[in-house]
Amino acid sequence: MSEAEPAGDTDADNAAGRASGEDDARPWNDRRVGQLLTVAQREFDTVVRTRTYAALAVVFGLVVVALPSLGGLAGYLPLVLDLLTTVEVLVPVLAFGFGTWTVLADAETGELAVIRTYPVERWTYVLGAYLGRAVGLLVAILAPLVVLGVATPVVREPATSVLASHGTVDSPTYFLRFVALTCVYGLVALALAMAVSSLARSRRSGVASVVVALLVVVLGFDLLVVLGVGQGFLGSGTLPLALAASPPAAFRGLVLETAAGGLVETGPPAANAAASVLGLGCWLVAGLAVATLRAWSPVGE
Repeated sequence: MSEAEPAGDTDADNAAGRASGEDDARPWNDRRVGQLLTVAQREFDTVVRTRTYAALAVVFGLVVVALPSLGGLAGYLPLVLDLLTTVEVLVPVLAFGFGTWTVLADAETGELAVIRTYPVERWTYVLGAYLGRAVGLLVAILAPLVVLGVATPVVREPATSVLASHGTVDSPTYFLRFVALTCVYGLVALALAMAVSSLARSRRSGVASVVVALLVVVLGFDLLVVLGVGQGFLGSGTLPLALAASPPAAFRGLVLETAAGGLVETGPPAANAAASVLGLGCWLVAGLAVATLRAWSPVGE
């Protein structure tokens, strides 16, 4: 999970120069939008020309397509239920792969120092970098899901009698909701990866930070909830709200609430839907805020 060989200060110089809004006659808002789009284009170009990101996307796509296909595609709702756990674990891994080196790589190669010599505000740099990486991430997430969505009605196998008793079980609406929620989940994880990128002071610490952050995001919060239930700190009334504070649990709760057709009513408790939306929104804002505050800090500080 490393960037391609840096293109050198010339690319950073050109990108920062274009992002600096040299035409002072333009309104302030126009200059900021131009800078934002230029930084976003620079990051998207980095994703496109770095083979590591293509490899990550291919591996993710193969796993996402293979796992439900091995069990047979019986309909859209079974597909959502088959994909839920896989996506819950793998999307943060993919997002951290795409976002961890964003700020750190620029700081280590000196490109960030070049960008700072131009009148580009830190929030413009961070948001532009986020948008550029987000486009690449969304393409990687959507590609295998689109393949599965198109293939399901073609190779559909007979559904079980339980699922067949529900008239709306095969509605593609549920799968579309699942795809939309997966994209939102990926964007939240990407914001957290940007925060890790801005906090890491070297590639070695970056790798360690990624491992720790992924463990916390994927497992840590849920383990804290389990511990809280075991110790009696969380009851039936507060458990759904506590689950909403965990990005994976919030995603899971929204999927079960909106993309499972009300069919799944048993099993472990799910997070409150409204609290889950709020929780994911707070993590998104917090990740970008940390990245913005720390973006200008030099490596080694």
